Amino acid sequence: MAKTLQAKIPLILRFHRLMDAFAKSDDERDFYLDKLEGFLVYADLDRDQEELDLLGKEIKDNASRYCLVHKMAFYEVKKFMEGFVAEKVYDIDTKEKLLDLISGKEARENFLEYIYDNLTELEKWQQYYQERFRVRIIEWLRSFDIKFVFEEDLDLSKTILEKLKNTLFDEKVAKDIASAREIILNKSKTYYSSEALNPRPKRGRPPKQIAKVEIEMQASLDIYTQVPKALRLFLYIPDITSASAVTFSAKFETEEQLLASLRGTPRMRVDEKLEALSQRLESLQQLQNRLSKSELEVGIDKLKKPFTPFEQPKLAEMKKVEIASKEIKIGEAIQEVLPQVGKKVAEKPQKRRAIRIKKVAQIKPTKKNKK
Repeated sequence: MAKTLQAKIPLILRFHRLMDAFAKSDDERDFYLDKLEGFLVYADLDRDQEELDLLGKEIKDNASRYCLVHKMAFYEVKKFMEGFVAEKVYDIDTKEKLLDLISGKEARENFLEYIYDNLTELEKWQQYYQERFRVRIIEWLRSFDIKFVFEEDLDLSKTILEKLKNTLFDEKVAKDIASAREIILNKSKTYYSSEALNPRPKRGRPPKQIAKVEIEMQASLDIYTQVPKALRLFLYIPDITSASAVTFSAKFETEEQLLASLRGTPRMRVDEKLEALSQRLESLQQLQNRLSKSELEVGIDKLKKPFTPFEQPKLAEMKKVEIASKEIKIGEAIQEVLPQVGKKVAEKPQKRRAIRIKKVAQIKPTKKNKK
């Protein structure tokens, strides 16, 4: 019965879910896309052998209904990474480091580890491989002549999308569903245009830099009515709504596992360093508050602070000088005010200047001549 059914509208696919399947598909993991309803199947080898045999039999008996998700070869993964370095990385040292990692062993994981340690490059990388994956997935779907739309590209409410999935095989539908079907049909034609595989940059003046506000997409429910019993245990329906959740890693299933592995390495992530620094600053602030509180309680006079060259000595005391008589000299009064350090230096007696008395010969009175 399932073979005679035909969808009345293009398949509504989740792009980020397909992107994750593309990133994880390799020699040990098989993903299949159902061309009738658009669900994904993951051949999990950890299942019982009997269940795996039933899965293989269903896919073999209905080979025209399922298509194997493309497995990215090493040269294709390497091309992704090299293209990013050539087009998006501008720092020369970062370029050389990434190219060395790409040419070495475990290039994919080492490349991701370095990218996740450099937050400035991480956002550019996520945007880059999302654009490249989009072109690659559209090209793959077109090779099977599948009519489709990406749910992330539709400007329809969650309720309408769920109604469209429920009435996928119905001939007669309500007016609101009929108008929504028309929108999806027109949208599906854009994926078969030449611009879908060769997106052109937008012309004109670039928009003003505004703070980017990320709004989590409200994805509709997964509604599949024609899933064979043998495939129900293998449905691949992860809750992925953004490119950041796709790790591009063949080793780790989720981004949480990748981040946990990075935290276990000697190299710390930048955000962890900032978090540790903020904790230290907070502890210093608390210590400063405690010190200021203790100063208020104890009093400034009771705190004994060592004198440093940057502090100015405080004049804490004033000495009264009583002038006994008017004949006291100013120098003696100053000596009373200034602090005496150590022993008094004995004052050297000033040598008085010798007064020379000039001897002058006595003038003798002259005697008058006697007549």
